[in-house]
Amino acid sequence: MAKGLSRAGRRLPACGRLILVVIACLPGLASGGMAAAAGHRTANFLVEAPTEALARKIGDAAEQYRHTLAIEWTGSPLPRWSRPCPITAQVAPHLGAGGATSFVFDRGEVFNWTMTIQGSEERILDSVLPHEITHTIFASHFRRPLPRWADEGACTTVEHPVERARQHRMLIEFLTTGRGIAFPQMFAMKEYPADVLPLYSQGYSLARYLIERGGRHKYMSFVADGLANENWSRALETHYGVPTVAQMQQVWLDWVKQGCPAPPASLAAAAPPPAAAWAATTRGQSPDAPAARSGPAATAPVATSAARTSVYAQARVAGPSAQSDR
Repeated sequence: MAKGLSRAGRRLPACGRLILVVIACLPGLASGGMAAAAGHRTANFLVEAPTEALARKIGDAAEQYRHTLAIEWTGSPLPRWSRPCPITAQVAPHLGAGGATSFVFDRGEVFNWTMTIQGSEERILDSVLPHEITHTIFASHFRRPLPRWADEGACTTVEHPVERARQHRMLIEFLTTGRGIAFPQMFAMKEYPADVLPLYSQGYSLARYLIERGGRHKYMSFVADGLANENWSRALETHYGVPTVAQMQQVWLDWVKQGCPAPPASLAAAAPPPAAAWAATTRGQSPDAPAARSGPAATAPVATSAARTSVYAQARVAGPSAQSDR
């Protein structure tokens, strides 16, 4: 997220299209200086960064996150996009971590991806990039804007444990200083509020709670049902056995007060539906199969991926998954 932004995102009508801008980090995106100087092209990304080595590292990591996170969330990889998503990266140790991704929804299609990221190399690779890539996966899967809490909250769960712990500390601060958001209000939000940081912290915490009780595929089914008719109480009852949004707030608050304990093993181990059940939902803008990759980048894992993958199988870090102190 990006601290210090007056508005974290906006949707603008343009020739009947809906443009969605999502800001994933809030330590204000840097302006000026640190201009990108080198580029690297992959099947789905066109990266500009201060050096060719960084551009290549970011591009290869973006491709890996795009592939593995799509499978983790939806059960199948994304088809290749018709045009690559430009990524402009400002990388320096002193930069606060943050990112912004924009895209266009038009008659059931999504395109015109643009991504800007900044921060230290470490935070970009282990938090900012997977967060922003998850936004593109959700957009490609649902083909429509999601409630801000559900989108940002889920995207935060793929960040580094340090970032998620930071979000939890912020959540406790917000809840104890009167900046919390009532769930009926939060579930109805289509835009980012002026006070955006509590939305990120609460959204992340609730997304974490739900995902720990059924997995990512169940979370995606829940969001799809809620989007279908905006009846989030019915969706909560169907998927999580909580009758209303207001009751969900109380259940969640009790969980936070208890220190966010891990769920019973039977819930944590809930099996996701077969991948085939999800394959037909995610579409791409190009019939082309993803380009085959060769060389070390084809198999070498992102250095930080082990800290992100199977986050909920690891020892629980203090608090929900989140964005960080970037």
